[in-house]
Amino acid sequence: MSERHFVRATPRHVEVLEQCADDADPASGAQFVYLGRQPILDRDGALNDYELLFRAGAHNYAEVSDDAQATAQVVARAIGGIGVAAVLGQHRGFVNIDRALLFNDIVHLMPPERFVLEILETVKFDAHLARRLTELRRAGFLVALDDVSELSDELLAVLPHADIVKIDFLQTERSALAKLASTVRGHGKTLIAEKVETREDFALARDLGFDLFQGYFFARPQVLAAPRNRSPRPGLLRLLALLSRDAGIVELEAELKLNPSVVVQLLRLVNSSAFGLGRNIASLREAIIATGTRQIARWAQLLLYADSGALPWRADPLVQLAGTRSRFMELAAGWLRPSDNDFADAAFMTGIFSLLHVVVGSTPAAVLEKLGLAPQIREAIVTRGGALGALLRIAEAAGEGGDAASIAAGPDAPPGFAALTPEVLAELNLSAAAWFGAHIEEAAA
Repeated sequence: MSERHFVRATPRHVEVLEQCADDADPASGAQFVYLGRQPILDRDGALNDYELLFRAGAHNYAEVSDDAQATAQVVARAIGGIGVAAVLGQHRGFVNIDRALLFNDIVHLMPPERFVLEILETVKFDAHLARRLTELRRAGFLVALDDVSELSDELLAVLPHADIVKIDFLQTERSALAKLASTVRGHGKTLIAEKVETREDFALARDLGFDLFQGYFFARPQVLAAPRNRSPRPGLLRLLALLSRDAGIVELEAELKLNPSVVVQLLRLVNSSAFGLGRNIASLREAIIATGTRQIARWAQLLLYADSGALPWRADPLVQLAGTRSRFMELAAGWLRPSDNDFADAAFMTGIFSLLHVVVGSTPAAVLEKLGLAPQIREAIVTRGGALGALLRIAEAAGEGGDAASIAAGPDAPPGFAALTPEVLAELNLSAAAWFGAHIEEAAA
């Protein structure tokens, strides 16, 4: 294809790497973050979108052992590490996403007008997922089905909940292509021919009415690289503590000024966000207002769990426990009070800070007093009081394999907690465990 079809947005400090792994300097890997992108073209051969791909280094191939973890790194790098403008220009980015992340707040860090949720073929479709896809599409997201290769009952069931279908030209039988494409097109879905590797396949896809095209016939993925930003954990903890007690803009601004690397990523976040002001950001205060405290809290949480500390993230059992516990509590809070985002946020932060005293070698009361946490969070951790305290006791029991359902249904439990049945708790536990891998971000690079 002509070079004019490939938009290379390369602002300062962002490199487009074409070399193979053998040409890369291994010593430079720890200094940079990497991201792959492959063009998706229209029928005239013009650039329409990109698919964003996980890259652990400068080599141009994927090394994915955990789908959720890879997606978290792709999102964090596209938004905060490199920047949406540099990665996507004016185009949209398709991001692979598994079941755990579909139900995770990391989805809402992506502006829906810039990112397409590409559901992996391993995701099992059911009524719970159907409801979630309806929510995400109402929020403005487009949903794409990845690696479709046959006309199955499951495909027919999920089609009403999708906008785009990517048909795998390497896996689909040629004799089945016409009927598969016709059926999908008959449901009003956009058709993408993926893994197109020959001129003959491109011609066939055009003849069958495909709308968009992707594959090695057009272009291999490019690898983008940018200097790695380090976000100190103490500063992130202080920032989260301020957010937990609804601190004012003046306090947030003062704390952020002490963490330049977080400010850099915040500015990238606001520039990519649907909450933008529609003009250039002239001050840190404007960036805080434009982003909103909820988005800043989500971003700080992602960065906190990207900081590996003394041990690699996956090798630190204490950090793993804090991460899974906090996500479990957030999910449980959302289950109990679906419309109360403040309660879910407070539950998450209760889990985050419930083990901090172990990290710093002190007592919960002493550590939390210095941080100035919201009273209900401090009470939950120090005395196990209130609804948050009950959730913390349930989370502790669930994490230790205890009878968490009995606590939820016990006489001391707040009203409504009996809804946390053994079946619900098992599902929440599974989702919380998946969340841990999804929030590794830079530590695994």
